[in-house]
Amino acid sequence: MSGRIGYPRWQENEDGRARLSVTDEKARPLSDTTPSCFDRPYSAFLCDMDGTILSSLLAAERVWGAWAARQGLDVEAFLPTMHGARGVDTIAKLNLPGVDPVAEAAAITEAEINDVEGVFALPGAAAFLAALPVDRWAIVTSSPLRLAHKRLEAAGLPIPKFIVTAEDVEIGKPNPQCYILGAERLGFSPSECLVFEDVQAGILAGEAAGSDVLVITATQHHDLETSHPTLHSYEDVKVRIYEDGKIGLGK
Repeated sequence: MSGRIGYPRWQENEDGRARLSVTDEKARPLSDTTPSCFDRPYSAFLCDMDGTILSSLLAAERVWGAWAARQGLDVEAFLPTMHGARGVDTIAKLNLPGVDPVAEAAAITEAEINDVEGVFALPGAAAFLAALPVDRWAIVTSSPLRLAHKRLEAAGLPIPKFIVTAEDVEIGKPNPQCYILGAERLGFSPSECLVFEDVQAGILAGEAAGSDVLVITATQHHDLETSHPTLHSYEDVKVRIYEDGKIGLGK
């Protein structure tokens, strides 16, 4: 499946700090000669959490919807913008007068920790993760650590040996810092890793880190136009373990 997607480019500001510039280019369709993520081994898998291995959509939208209503925002228009990003980044981008993004994000996190009703593992995700060697995969999420643990517990999914959360990075997705750090903690280069993502911010982060990306579509209510391979259910794939310890996807 191909369409239009923004491709990330790293540029340097006048102060010398890197920034992400996204250009809206025609998506590059996968050709017969383009290696698919199903055709190659990887040193490790880097998995987003919400919408990728579990669904927290109902709980998250209850909490964020109530907050948006209190701020006088158009709730229906706002909710699609908050998925995949750190809470503090989402609030900061709104530039609401008199609103402290750090304090508001902390309060929202507490509300989300106290509301995990309807959080569940995506079909086949538990078995898929259980089949992975513990030192070959990590969760890379925009959620704070306590919330990540709470949702994983509610979904019946394992706490991984390696995890990158909102507190671990200075800038959240689509900045690639999180995936670079995830690969580093596993002891590999991002180019050796396959990123599992479900939303544009995370896809851009994985691309900018230099990783291959697999887009999970299980929780999407509309088509996400992408040139990356997609997977609707973990029940459709199996884990392959190679003789040299690398891992891959099989059908």
